[in-house]
Amino acid sequence: MAELYDIKDVEEKVILVAVATSDNDDTEESLEELKELAKTAGATVVAKVIQNREAVHPGTYVGKGKIEEIKELATTLEATGVICDDELSPAQLKNLEDALDIKVMDRTLVILDIFAARALTSEGKIQVELAQLKYRSSRLVGLRSSLSRLGGGIGTRGPGEKKIEIDRRLIKDRIAQLNRELSEVKRHRELARAQRSKNPNAIVAIVGYTNAGKSTLLNTLTDANILAEDKLFATLDPTTRNLALPSGENVLLTDTVGFIRKLPHHLIDAFRSTLEEAKYADIIVHVVDASNEQMDTQMHIVYQTLEELGVEDKPIITLFNKMDKLEFVPVLRDFKADKTLFVSAKNGKGMEELLSEIESILRSRKIYVEKCYPYSEASKIQVIRKYGQLLSEEYTENGIEVKAYVPCEIYGNV
Repeated sequence: MAELYDIKDVEEKVILVAVATSDNDDTEESLEELKELAKTAGATVVAKVIQNREAVHPGTYVGKGKIEEIKELATTLEATGVICDDELSPAQLKNLEDALDIKVMDRTLVILDIFAARALTSEGKIQVELAQLKYRSSRLVGLRSSLSRLGGGIGTRGPGEKKIEIDRRLIKDRIAQLNRELSEVKRHRELARAQRSKNPNAIVAIVGYTNAGKSTLLNTLTDANILAEDKLFATLDPTTRNLALPSGENVLLTDTVGFIRKLPHHLIDAFRSTLEEAKYADIIVHVVDASNEQMDTQMHIVYQTLEELGVEDKPIITLFNKMDKLEFVPVLRDFKADKTLFVSAKNGKGMEELLSEIESILRSRKIYVEKCYPYSEASKIQVIRKYGQLLSEEYTENGIEVKAYVPCEIYGNV
């Protein structure tokens, strides 16, 4: 049986390291985002180092001279670790650790660590552990030395993380078991979706870059009371709430996990079923942090991720959020959106326009009905009221005169 270690929280001081391979890449911005990730994971960033070179060093990520510079910095600043801004190969991880003689982590490990701390549902925990084990299975040697050196901190959280001495065979068995559990979860999710498809309520999925304000939007619209912090990946597990539109029609509003640049491929695979909420939605609400200088890059990453997930041909409403943070409104455009709105989810600005736009899109997909129902069929009006948009009802001698828009799914039954 594997020996268990008592992992204590460690105050980590880290140096961020990146390689810029061209003059016009986004290394500076990516490193700034890594700083936020490190902060979210509980580390303090004491320095940032960027090396300009034609390509990442295949053996040590950065060159020999830069390694010496980082080593001196680590000693001077009493750093306990180094975080590289790309996913390191097992060889790079081991060689860099041997050369620096301190803990070495990469962007993927930090993101996995945050996900491990934030996963609340059983599905979320299974997905995180699966992603961690897949990542670790090829890096056992390097991780064993780094974790034993520090005994805690980033990379030591989550369901499967105390089993440092576990061998590859046990990891393989555990991955197979988690895959079986995830298949069962997926089967339940598909059953729930099939059940939901019988319910004509439309589904509206909120997507966006991490920390764009998705959870705040859900809270403002539905009083969901879910965690909304100014942090990356503040919420991880998807939340679905009923939203009543001004017409009285109800829709299902779903918040999804935030996207990020260089999202680890292990997580794309592990969280595919969670992110698929967007795939089965009727409308996509794309939340953009208009106060972020990297807004255009972030929008591109969101659309790129949606494309990877097979989310296409959906009506998109883009919300340029956090307008309360801007002194003046710049020229903001999203050519991929069907409609763009300027909002502040925090103070409620633009929410009426958003609801009106959702209604407008849904109405365009409904059938107009003008009919007189005998009083014996009055229950059908309740169905219209619940799933469609009841424009008017007038009680006459002959019955109830109704004008309404109804979804195609229930048209034959009303």
